[in-house]
Amino acid sequence: MNLHKLLGEREKEGRPIRVGLIGAGRYGTMYLAQARNIPGIHVVAIADINVARARGAFALVDWPEDQIASSVDDALMNRTTTILKDAAELFESDIDVIVEATGNPIVGIHHALRAIETGKHIIMVTVEADALAGPALVKRAETAGVVYSMAYGDQPALIMELVDWARTSGFEVACAGKGAKYLEHYHDMNPDNVWENWEFSKELTDSGQLNPNMHTSFRDGTKAAIEMAAVANGARLVPSDNGLSFTPGNVEEIATICRPREVGGVLDNHGSVDVMSSVNRDGSWIPFNTQEGVFVVVKATNDYVSTCFAEYPWHPDPTNQYAALYRPYHYVGLELNISIANAALRGISTGQPEGFYGDVVATAKKDLKAGEFLDGEGGYTVWGKLVSARHSVEAGALPVAMAHHVQLVNDVAKGQIVRWADVIIDDSLAEAIELRRETEALLA
Repeated sequence: MNLHKLLGEREKEGRPIRVGLIGAGRYGTMYLAQARNIPGIHVVAIADINVARARGAFALVDWPEDQIASSVDDALMNRTTTILKDAAELFESDIDVIVEATGNPIVGIHHALRAIETGKHIIMVTVEADALAGPALVKRAETAGVVYSMAYGDQPALIMELVDWARTSGFEVACAGKGAKYLEHYHDMNPDNVWENWEFSKELTDSGQLNPNMHTSFRDGTKAAIEMAAVANGARLVPSDNGLSFTPGNVEEIATICRPREVGGVLDNHGSVDVMSSVNRDGSWIPFNTQEGVFVVVKATNDYVSTCFAEYPWHPDPTNQYAALYRPYHYVGLELNISIANAALRGISTGQPEGFYGDVVATAKKDLKAGEFLDGEGGYTVWGKLVSARHSVEAGALPVAMAHHVQLVNDVAKGQIVRWADVIIDDSLAEAIELRRETEALLA
């Protein structure tokens, strides 16, 4: 890839890539842990409304106290790093790349727009924002001459790398996906019972260090749907309108499971996305499961390739027409600099939406009554279901990212999709809605 060599050249020239990080959570902290080890990188500032959390992130990664500046200007002049309570200052500063890692889709869209307007590359860690309006953000970025990119280290960008490998090698992509733990009752999960469905110790769950809403979204299917919507839009793949299958299976079974239904698999169509469960439906763990991993399933383009599938230990399907490439781990924020370097040095992304193919729609966890307020991802009222973008638009479905603190005007039965017509939308969401409408227009 030669990225490290290019970074070294920037270091020798005294022209490091200047990075502004928004969000001092887990992802941002993991990047900080690596940043000082990388030539040609200067983290100018980290912005977080919780300044104490940002200071805590520096402490966790042993950031030298004398390397923490009092202002952005001081940081730029002395190659140090400052802490900001308000991210607004980043957009007016001499920074090359903005990393958006707040986890809030509405705020994430706003930050992406500001970065694009001020000529900065944007690395979108907040995949919730990408799933909601990423296709429109890419169009805006292209017009402005900057890069909008998925964040390497998170699973969508790693899946995109596998898809790119497959297509560059001449293969047809049958499916792209990942592994995750899933049981059938997970869609009903809420913050009150979430820890019953994780393997954490009671000491840890009682400590307050873990966010129950976030971990609910990780297990109730919402996070998986959001990530696979990003992949669908980036790889031009069409999800099933029935949602992700979460079929149990191990690494050797990927190509057998994630192939079209007409040849014995679980996919409704060729060229799709899916998630495999790392546990059986009775909850027992599957040996050599796909948990934490990512994969792409390819189809043989001719009989000779099919013969190659059979002759090598690639775990093809029984017909030798399908085979999978699998990566077992993702290193999250520790790998983020791959995206930053590609954007700043090569002007390319590590994955970005190519159109509007998949959407994550708010789906009732229980019978909901008019007058109730929806509480969004990881809450008590809705979970996010992946469907095709066309089905979402035709049904008038409400994206799960817009289901935060909005009031119902109609009853919605458990398991049914919430529609735009079922809720009152606050004027404060106007910016996000504008980008969402631009995204929906790309369906045509």
